[in-house]
Amino acid sequence: MSNDKITEVGINIQEKATVIWNIANALFGYFKPHEYGLVILPVTVVKRFHDCLLP
Repeated sequence: MSNDKITEVGINIQEKATVIWNIANALFGYFKPHEYGLVILPVTVVKRFHDCLLP
């Protein structure tokens, strides 16, 4: 892999991590921190299915 590709992949992962943390921040107050995983993972899976099914 070239350095450009590695950087691109790293940025993509960082963007996804940012989205997940933004969801966690939005859930603050509704769920306890130990419950975040019970919500974030299913939401992430639903989002990925949604993206795959778009025309």
